[in-house]
Amino acid sequence: MKPHLKPPRWAERLLTFFCAPHLLEEVQGDLHERFERQVLLFGVKIARRQYAWNVLSFIRPFALKRKPNPYPTTFLYSPTMLRNYLKIALRNLAKNTVYSFINIGGLAVGMAVAMLIGLWIYDELSYDKYHQNYDRLAQVMQHQTFNGHKGTESSIPMPLVNELRTKYGSDFKHLAMATWQGARILSYEEKKITRSGNYMDVDMPRMLSLKMLKGNYDGLKELNSVILSASTAKSLFGATDPMGKIMKLENKMDVKVTGVYEDLPFNTSFRDLKFIAPWKLYVSSQKWVQRAFDENQWGNNSFQLFAQIADNAVVRQSDMTKLSAKIKNVKWDKVDAEEKKFKAEIFLHPMSDWHLRSNWEEGVKTGGFIQYVWLFAIVGGFVLLLACINFMNLSTARSEKRAKEVGIRKAVGSIRAQLINQFFSESYLVVAFAYVGAILFILVLLPWFNEVSGKKMVFPWAEPTFWLISLGFIFITGLLAGSYPALYLSSFQPIRVLKGTFKAGRFAAVPRKVLVVIQFTVSVTLITGTIIVYRQIQHTKNRPMGYDTNGLITMEMMSPEFYGKYDVLRTELKNKGAIVEMAESSSPLTGVHSNNGGFSWPGKDPSLHADFATIWVTHDFGKTVGWQFKEGRDFSRQFSTDTTAIVINEAAVKFMGIKDPVGKVVQWGDDKDAEYFTIVGVIKDMLMESPYEPVKQTIYFMGYENVNWMTLKLNPNKSASESIAKIEATYKKIIPSAPFSYKFVNDEFGKKFVSEERIGKLAGGFAILAILISCLGLFGLASFTAEQRTKEIGVRKVLGASVFHLWGLLSKDFVVLVIISCFIATPIAYYYLNDWLQDYKYHTNISWWVFALAGVGALAITLLTVSYQSIKAALMNPVKSLKTE
Repeated sequence: MKPHLKPPRWAERLLTFFCAPHLLEEVQGDLHERFERQVLLFGVKIARRQYAWNVLSFIRPFALKRKPNPYPTTFLYSPTMLRNYLKIALRNLAKNTVYSFINIGGLAVGMAVAMLIGLWIYDELSYDKYHQNYDRLAQVMQHQTFNGHKGTESSIPMPLVNELRTKYGSDFKHLAMATWQGARILSYEEKKITRSGNYMDVDMPRMLSLKMLKGNYDGLKELNSVILSASTAKSLFGATDPMGKIMKLENKMDVKVTGVYEDLPFNTSFRDLKFIAPWKLYVSSQKWVQRAFDENQWGNNSFQLFAQIADNAVVRQSDMTKLSAKIKNVKWDKVDAEEKKFKAEIFLHPMSDWHLRSNWEEGVKTGGFIQYVWLFAIVGGFVLLLACINFMNLSTARSEKRAKEVGIRKAVGSIRAQLINQFFSESYLVVAFAYVGAILFILVLLPWFNEVSGKKMVFPWAEPTFWLISLGFIFITGLLAGSYPALYLSSFQPIRVLKGTFKAGRFAAVPRKVLVVIQFTVSVTLITGTIIVYRQIQHTKNRPMGYDTNGLITMEMMSPEFYGKYDVLRTELKNKGAIVEMAESSSPLTGVHSNNGGFSWPGKDPSLHADFATIWVTHDFGKTVGWQFKEGRDFSRQFSTDTTAIVINEAAVKFMGIKDPVGKVVQWGDDKDAEYFTIVGVIKDMLMESPYEPVKQTIYFMGYENVNWMTLKLNPNKSASESIAKIEATYKKIIPSAPFSYKFVNDEFGKKFVSEERIGKLAGGFAILAILISCLGLFGLASFTAEQRTKEIGVRKVLGASVFHLWGLLSKDFVVLVIISCFIATPIAYYYLNDWLQDYKYHTNISWWVFALAGVGALAITLLTVSYQSIKAALMNPVKSLKTE
């Protein structure tokens, strides 16, 4: 046919596009015959027009319908094919037990770690969500500027609550004052117990949405009332109904039980809230609090204030921020000129941020524990990835053994999609077995994990959401682990395989090597992190304390009966030889409960708004704790003027910038009502607060009225148990109305490291599991390599190669990969760990030997793992190995 006599090209293309392949040739032939006849009868122009019309009129359903594919591309609609896939998968698992164990065991460990971390993250993110008003609750806090730095504190002045109610009442549904939670004595008839609780405003039970088992939310409206947690009610009253019973609070106030609420869960900020008494009862029972109320003291920041946002407010983080900006200056507007210098800024701290985002720096929120939540989420993902890498590596490494299977299947008609489905079915079967193993691992590890992480998690058997998430987890893990092997194995060419010319190729092992490098990069990074966390904790624990903690016990004076008994207790305990010395103080040795400003001294910069930690102690405090003097002397009963004497620490001397401080006079307060104190001694800094922060400038006053804690130095010549037994007997004799309760100072100080030690233990545990998973993979690859090179090893032995030479030959490749991993892991670990250490003002340095130790450790573990297979192969009889083929 001549070019100018051809049908329209666009019509030809249109026909090719829409017509079913099995009809195209026949239809196209008929149309061409008709076109040629019409050219002869009517001419080319009309024939071309008619051809185009015939093509367009042929666009009908029958022509568009595709011929059914005789080979289904998916097994999902074929139970027979699915059953066949599973049967083949089970046979392969049974045939290769070692590799099956490594795959299933590695995946089980990886999935167990990921699921444990998932449970932990869920518990952390659901913190405080027990309370129904979770999204609307906040704590009223303030920023203040002291010593040139903006600090953030949760303590607020009492008049603030009335000011907020008066000026911003429409923005809040409830505002509730509260004391600081602490242990107090509860007694009923002859029974006395110590429980942690709080004095709170009447609306607080409703704000916290407590589940009232007896009574209702209005139980605190009576002045002399109390509501108890279920466990406290049971401890105090047993099986007797507590409602309406009269009990004693703090050994001095008679209160009536007006309600019992369900104990709060472990993952709430109020989990230790075992009783609530009315705020007004606290105000009326404490003279200094009543005075703060009567005098409207804006400068007395000693209380807590909680708020619930009004129901008509849309609850978003931005709305909390807007309301905070609205009430920002409510305190500053009310204080005098002296207080204005501290630039108080009031704001709302949402309950959703209490647990995970409560770190502040210069008035800016800088995060908090949330960083560890995301850190361990990443760790869990990487550990699971390590397990999936094992599956990928072992599946692809054994590709030559399954090449003929793939070739035969393709030769008899299998398409690639079917082979992919088959390999995916094998991976999902392995993942399903691994999931069962992971559940068993979790059941075994959960008690240990709870202890290390400080949780009380239980396995969520009855939670449908958990099982739905688990199905998704299995799907994602199977997809992640099986995708690369399925695509790789299904790509083999049947002709090359069946001719016997198929070889994996010189670059076939590159992906496996890359995956091994990734595995050990993660493992070495975790090892390095564990070492650094441990060093940071030890560095801080070895920090000079400034006093001797050995043999010190501390007791809170929780009852009025403690007061006025100091001399009697001290004399009797020393006579019995139970103690060396004892003293009283306003703060425990492991905390500072009072900070004050308004101090001035010779040479002070008038623009400096000074803030000091202030602690009142008795005469024998220094002898009891063993503080160390740099200058001057201790408080002494021989000097009657010591009632106006003070001892300061080194930090205070440095902060005040004075030389020869002993004898200098410090003024406290305005000129009209100022008090004057003489510095009689300077001691080394006593580490009482955070061991990761610099010691604050501190002033120690001598006084017996403002004390709340007793500190006793046990006799070192007697056992602690013997001394404590004598102390208990003496206390029960002199103060029979108060339960005997004490704590070792060493234990209390050790609690300051709990968070870091917990992170270190978790990181160490995950590092061990990561190494275990990586070593399982290495063991499998080493076994495969030794099997693959059996004939080569035999030839080398015949030619005189030694066992050591063969061991080095088989181990060299793995050692090189681990060395590469160490070089990659070192800068990654340094970057993130150095950033983590900067969060601590007192921190260790990252030394080069830490990375060397982690690298050497990884190499040692690698050699131990691969050496078994390497030496086993090297010791094999060459006659036997050469017969294998």
